[in-house]
Amino acid sequence: QLQLVESGGGLVQPGGSLRLSCAASGFTLDYYAIGWFRQAPGKEREGVSCISRSDSTNYADSVKGRFTISRDNAKNTVYLQMNSLKPEDTAVYYCAATTLRICILDSRSFDSWGQGTQVTVSS
Repeated sequence: QLQLVESGGGLVQPGGSLRLSCAASGFTLDYYAIGWFRQAPGKEREGVSCISRSDSTNYADSVKGRFTISRDNAKNTVYLQMNSLKPEDTAVYYCAATTLRICILDSRSFDSWGQGTQVTVSS
């Protein structure tokens, strides 16, 4: 059974950093594009970043230059390094998988989702 588990969330001060992990089980990440999405209270889910099967990446304008997505196929894990965090980055962060070859920040393109991890940026 395909399963994604996020970890690494927490409380951090503005300007701080966190690294989120998305660990896969039941399938091999090599054959999937992986996306990170977030949802803040009262807001719609939005795409943050994704990495394709060929390791091309895509970022939302709001996180470009601050967030970096990467994958370690040996560990079957995708990471989201988040630097220079802002209060507006506060949200539940989800990772998701798709068998599409391309990487687009549209939640409708993703088939399998993790349970989410809370990120809170506050002083």
